[in-house]
Amino acid sequence: MLADKLTPFINRYEELGELLSSPDITSDIKRMTTLSKEQSSLLPIVEKAREYKAILAEIADAKAMLGDSDMFEMAKEELRSLEPKIPQLENDIKLLLLPKDPNDDRNIIVELRAGAGGDEAAIFVGNLFEAYTRYADLKGWKIELMSSSPSDAGGYKEIIALIKGDQVYSRLKYEGGTHRVQRVPATESQGRVHTSAITVAVMPEVDDVEIEINENDLKIDVMRSSGCGGQSVNTTDSAVRITHLPTGLVVTNQDQKSQHKNREKAMKVLKARLYDLEMQEALAKDSANRSAQVVTGDRSGRIRTYNYPQNRISDHRIGLTLYRLAEIMHGGLLDEIIEPLIADHQAKIVEAAGL
Repeated sequence: MLADKLTPFINRYEELGELLSSPDITSDIKRMTTLSKEQSSLLPIVEKAREYKAILAEIADAKAMLGDSDMFEMAKEELRSLEPKIPQLENDIKLLLLPKDPNDDRNIIVELRAGAGGDEAAIFVGNLFEAYTRYADLKGWKIELMSSSPSDAGGYKEIIALIKGDQVYSRLKYEGGTHRVQRVPATESQGRVHTSAITVAVMPEVDDVEIEINENDLKIDVMRSSGCGGQSVNTTDSAVRITHLPTGLVVTNQDQKSQHKNREKAMKVLKARLYDLEMQEALAKDSANRSAQVVTGDRSGRIRTYNYPQNRISDHRIGLTLYRLAEIMHGGLLDEIIEPLIADHQAKIVEAAGL
């Protein structure tokens, strides 16, 4: 019974309240801070648990009054008012009981790369990044461009950016995978629809202390930057390429005029990739956990199709199709896709947990 599962949370919350008021704890700032954080994390579930148990008790009392003819109508009215509250409360509680993704509060590093389709794929890299930028603006997030590689046709072979804000990873982690676009390129004289693809990788930003890198494991090359970027771009050795020898990961950055800044940004991307690699390896070993993932498992799979002639956007993981492609892309309305993905993800975890 759900009510029985809630008792330990209430007991622990009350126990923490007693501990925090004891003289032994108030003199130990570090332990008091730890216990206060634990109590704060329990508060949402405890509030819902108390409300749930109170309503169950009221329902039990009302049912007991049904046998009294003088109280029968009053009891029926109370039940009509109380019983509809139970399903929503139970759903809220189940969601609060779900295990939290430890990365949900993190900022992210997002990488968009052109795949099959040549210039058209590169153009769509720019289109999708613009959609992410509009979405970030709506959320009040900040975007910092880490690295970019423009293509001759006006798009980008690659864009790497840092997105900072509240709960960024919790929402954009669903964007990782292959995005397929179907449309008529501007250079297509006969009006034929072409299909191209880009890949998106979404990685949590990590602190320096979380990923330790042995300097002996790095091969660092400096070179002259190429492409657009101002007068000094091709005259100074400011571009940096870092190779992590144990994994073979390679990160290149040339967007800044300062070699130091290029190296700093390249190291940040490398650490995010190494952390992401650790996450993927852990998921691969845990088949039960992997089956409950919406997106953070297989990064190579096609997750979404953008069909411009039909104004259609389809997410293949949950069978969602919306005929609002233009509005979603130009208005940054990605929540119309992300919210159903989150709901599907939560439902799978609730089912797996037997709640």
